[in-house]
Amino acid sequence: MDQESRTVSSGMKTTSVGRPPGTIDAHAERRLVRKIDFYVWPILFVIYVMSFLDRINISNARIQGMTEDLNLYGSRFNIALFVYFVPYILLEVPSNMILRKVHPPYYLPFLMFSWAIINMCMGFIKTYQGLVALRFFLGVFEAGIMPAIIYLTSMYYKRHEFQTRISFFFCSTVISGAFGGLLAYAIASLNGRNGLSGWRWIFIIEGAATVAIAIISIFFIVDWPEKCHFLSPEEKQLLQMRLADDGTGGHVRMDTLNTYAYRLILTDWKIWLGGFIYMGVGTTGYATTFFMPTILREFGWEARAAQVHTIPVYAVSAVGMVSVSYLSDRLKHRYGFIMLGCVIATIGYGILLCQGGLSSEAKYGAVFLVSLGGFVCNPIALAWLNNNVAGHWKRSFASAIQVALGNVCGIVAAVIFREDEAPRYPTGYGTAVALMWFGAIAASLLFAGLLVENKMRDAGKRDGRLTHPKEEVDNMGDYHPSFRFTL
Repeated sequence: MDQESRTVSSGMKTTSVGRPPGTIDAHAERRLVRKIDFYVWPILFVIYVMSFLDRINISNARIQGMTEDLNLYGSRFNIALFVYFVPYILLEVPSNMILRKVHPPYYLPFLMFSWAIINMCMGFIKTYQGLVALRFFLGVFEAGIMPAIIYLTSMYYKRHEFQTRISFFFCSTVISGAFGGLLAYAIASLNGRNGLSGWRWIFIIEGAATVAIAIISIFFIVDWPEKCHFLSPEEKQLLQMRLADDGTGGHVRMDTLNTYAYRLILTDWKIWLGGFIYMGVGTTGYATTFFMPTILREFGWEARAAQVHTIPVYAVSAVGMVSVSYLSDRLKHRYGFIMLGCVIATIGYGILLCQGGLSSEAKYGAVFLVSLGGFVCNPIALAWLNNNVAGHWKRSFASAIQVALGNVCGIVAAVIFREDEAPRYPTGYGTAVALMWFGAIAASLLFAGLLVENKMRDAGKRDGRLTHPKEEVDNMGDYHPSFRFTL
């Protein structure tokens, strides 16, 4: 081999003649990303499928006899939904602080095992009060899952790789909804087995499956990039190089949690707007999963048929969600696609609010639009904020605050569909579409703010921050003037 063609390969990069030192070999980078995809996502996808399934299976159990057995009439079902979100919201941030100090392969399975046992116990309760208590503790242990997954996975990817992947991951929610309906349909045949009603078997079987997956997951959940075992030292170095090249590594850091870091985190308007976006657009997703079986039954289908008719809705939502996210990553743009989802959902809500005289088929079609629009927005809202914060602690707090604030929508979704308003549910549909546009307004403000901030940084108007003490400059995260924001 002559000198002109000789390469020096380190496994993490290949430096050839004509390539500046420190540049990244595109082929090695593609191999690394494929390897990360293979190791990071599959088990987390399964975990969140089970998390969401165990959260929403109460909606399937409701139309399989639980209402009659536990006397869940009036507002009692709504309260059982509502109480879950109290600890879920309050414990998001503390959970991510624990995660930063504890190995994810131990912490996430612990949470999963705990909520699985609680879910199984729901199959044996005798009273409404027992259901409310168990729903509360279910929220305690599920609280840390979503922010932990967003935080952990974001440390492995460039910003415009993350949207597509988070959307594939978010398909877990629609798969949970579809699989929950299918499973409930199948489990209904166990009604009366061993003296237990069919709805009880939903909780018992799904909880037992979650226990098994929690134990297995210990061996598959990855650790932080700097501590993980599936990457070689050379691959870890390549990962660090490519993240620095993306503006999310190198000097754009926040590795120390001190008073200065707390101030930057808690006064960051991006985090709060990101939470408001997720709160607004997320109401539709929760309302869909909590009440779709009940709504479809109001269209005239029996319980088992209503369960089955949820499946095509979730399937269409999954395809739309991934397709839109792929385009969002390719175009490196977020805002316009959130607005697209809001428009689609609004058309569906308009049909349902004016449903008098419409056929069941027309109303069923409107449910497709509502679900598609809502699910398109959710992963974009999560990824967009994560794209625009940098540093370990900043991402930890940002993902947790966004999910905590955003999940106020779960409380809202739990109470707006009132039994006495069936089958038209004007309060439910009207509140959901209003909150959808609350999220759209927050997204517009975030877009405008990021656009202005990028222009100011390009003009050098934030360079004065570099005169701060070195320990502050090295701990600024995205406050550093070199960072540029994703629109």
